[in-house]
Amino acid sequence: MKLFPGKFAPNTLGGILISLALAWAIIFVFIALYFFTYLPSVTNHGQSITVPNIEGMQVKELEDFLIRKDLRYEVSDSTYSSKYPPLTVLKQYPHAGAKVKQGRKIFITINHVTAPTVPVPNLIDGSVVNAEAVLASNELKRGRIELVSGPFNVVKEMKYRGAKIEPNVRVPKGSVIDLVVMDGGKGDYTMDNMVGQEFEDAKVYILGANLNLGTVTTTDDTVGIVPVVIKQIPEAGEKIKAGDVVDLWIGKPESVPSDDDDEQL
Repeated sequence: MKLFPGKFAPNTLGGILISLALAWAIIFVFIALYFFTYLPSVTNHGQSITVPNIEGMQVKELEDFLIRKDLRYEVSDSTYSSKYPPLTVLKQYPHAGAKVKQGRKIFITINHVTAPTVPVPNLIDGSVVNAEAVLASNELKRGRIELVSGPFNVVKEMKYRGAKIEPNVRVPKGSVIDLVVMDGGKGDYTMDNMVGQEFEDAKVYILGANLNLGTVTTTDDTVGIVPVVIKQIPEAGEKIKAGDVVDLWIGKPESVPSDDDDEQL
């Protein structure tokens, strides 16, 4: 019996077409086996690795660590943070916990070896609280406070590494700036007793003594009357200095404590 009878005989057009079809089928089978059987077996197809957290690690420790995880790394960027040593990993991508294939490259941002510089802000004649806030916003740190005699409680001078430094001089980020601060002068005033005085007279005294009027609290209905001081802070006899703040409580004259009262309002 003939395998290819009639028009499908080997020497006929039909036979040739069948031969070509069989050849293409064999090629297709080989291609399918390569991509779906052989290739996945050598590339660990379907297997994944959880990316470890490498932020905070030193670069010198990184290569051996990632090799053990069957991963690689590449430095993609660098920046500076005073919180970390040089050549510390600050950021990574993919992030920790991501699923990746074996051999995947982890892109990292590392800390500069040397800090970039920033200009020292002008802190002269400002308060210590303001100085700390401004230094922090410029990535600098407030160091030691040195008190010197002076009439105002403000920054008189700035120092860097023990030497005076002028505003706008550039220093490395994270540098420590020491402050020379005036102590506000000696407590060479004795606070007068204003309790019982009319409010307007008390304001004149405060102004004349180079003091500042602080909070004024009204304890009574003073409509139609001349209010008087019934309490003051600082109290009479306390040592004060120029620029201090004086808080007053005012009310009716009959609200003024008597001399034998043990407690001020």
